[in-house]
Amino acid sequence: MASSFEGKVKFVVENYGDSELAKRFGVTRYPAIFVDDVLIAKPKDFGFYGKGEGGGDGRYTPWKSAASHERFQADLRRMIELTLAGRRDEARAHGAAPDAAAPQVAQLPDFTLTDLAGRPLTKAELAGRVVAVEFWATWCPPCRGTLGWMAEVQRRFGDRLAVLALAIESDEADVRKMLAELGLPLRAALAPPEVARAFGDVTSVPTLLLFDEQGRAAAAYYGAPPGLHEEAEAKLAELLK
Repeated sequence: MASSFEGKVKFVVENYGDSELAKRFGVTRYPAIFVDDVLIAKPKDFGFYGKGEGGGDGRYTPWKSAASHERFQADLRRMIELTLAGRRDEARAHGAAPDAAAPQVAQLPDFTLTDLAGRPLTKAELAGRVVAVEFWATWCPPCRGTLGWMAEVQRRFGDRLAVLALAIESDEADVRKMLAELGLPLRAALAPPEVARAFGDVTSVPTLLLFDEQGRAAAAYYGAPPGLHEEAEAKLAELLK
């Protein structure tokens, strides 16, 4: 693929044990794909799970499928084109965001989880409240900032707003450790692949989804672009009038 960009793109192979990018993003296995410093794909995306990580579907599984290859190539080409066009913030914000043609949920989906405190977490208990669902992962550096911001948003708006911090592709011990280190009073749970798919095939983190009091989808934000906080807070204020 690099050759199709007329010498503007160089393909580099690094040993993940020696890679500064891999260290920054907490990637400890391979393969992992970056365009400059934007993480495009991780081992789990190709269906390669490590010890203790369980199994499940990745964005590009089954990897032997021609359709999976085509999807990966399309995502990679999109990120290269954005970077070459000088739209680095957009590339960083969207990362491996869902394709524009991918179906997006119109309503808060039915789901059943158990939060980290051992309490049941379902759609039913959120009825009548504005809901903010933050998908994140322990290996995602920008997620730390967005989680801290979401905790402040929860404190500011109180019980009128339900904030759910749903961790994907992360081990429970690491999730608990990170939340404890950050000291964040957020309702948190582990979200398996089927739950992430129920929310519209979440393929990048952080991903923030907002739903109004009737459970209707109100907004979606992918990544951590510079104007995320202001834009999302304005939307929440509108929903909570």
